[in-house]
Amino acid sequence: MNPPTIAIKVDVDTYIGTRDGVPKLLEIMERLGIRATFYFSMGPDNSGKAIRRIFTRKGFLKKMLRTRAPSVYGLRTMLYGTILPPPIIATAFPDVLRNTVAMGHETGIHCWDHVKWHDLLPWMPKKTVAMELGRAFALYEEIMGCRPKTTAAPGWTVSADSLEIQDAMALSYCSDSRGSGPFYPLMDSRQFNTLQIPTTWPTMDELLGENGITADNINDHYLACLKPGLNVHTIHAELEGKAMAPQFIDLIKRLQQRNVRFITLADAAGEFATAAVESPLAMGELTGRAGLVAIQG
Repeated sequence: MNPPTIAIKVDVDTYIGTRDGVPKLLEIMERLGIRATFYFSMGPDNSGKAIRRIFTRKGFLKKMLRTRAPSVYGLRTMLYGTILPPPIIATAFPDVLRNTVAMGHETGIHCWDHVKWHDLLPWMPKKTVAMELGRAFALYEEIMGCRPKTTAAPGWTVSADSLEIQDAMALSYCSDSRGSGPFYPLMDSRQFNTLQIPTTWPTMDELLGENGITADNINDHYLACLKPGLNVHTIHAELEGKAMAPQFIDLIKRLQQRNVRFITLADAAGEFATAAVESPLAMGELTGRAGLVAIQG
């Protein structure tokens, strides 16, 4: 039986998450001796525009309230792209991206415009999808001096077009989905060649406030999720890097007590790709999330 291995995937969605959450997570991970894969939103923080999900996504308002999103993200973030102009995230904090690599972590592209991709991808023409990724890649290369090798879609939102464009970019792997283990996706009767490494654990915002799960007992749930082989845990700079940092620290320490091995997603791609199989990928409902996500098989 394979011993448990965990890859920590960090989604960085916002200006405040990049400014405050990432440095905090880097400090925590340095202190605890682990490395992770960080996915950065590169372009405008249009978080305020997410308010329209109240009218388009069942359960969105409930999720916002039970996770206390207004206090987590702050008033300014909730107004970006509406009353307040959206700041360009990576341009504001290039040193955060560079420092993440300097401290031994892997980095990749989350998106150009997080809200636009998450909310509008199904209706985007293919050329618009390519432009969204292209702008993010160009700014990343300008800041980092190299092309990114991996992407992770906002809200686990994909389309056959986005997967086709990823193939054309010759990425090493992507982490756009939820599932049980690495696979090559089949979507809309089309086969794609870029390895998917799915998130296997539920995220904190999916769990809090549901089925009696609180900040005090959430890590008991995570320890129950631990399985032999590869586990992929997605955290958010805006949660585990801010208000929920104590819970994240406690989780890592408890996992280390169980001799769990921590790796990056690049390591996971190298170690587990040979066991990957073709698997269907489709947008579907997932407990705790408002809207559809890409689900393996």
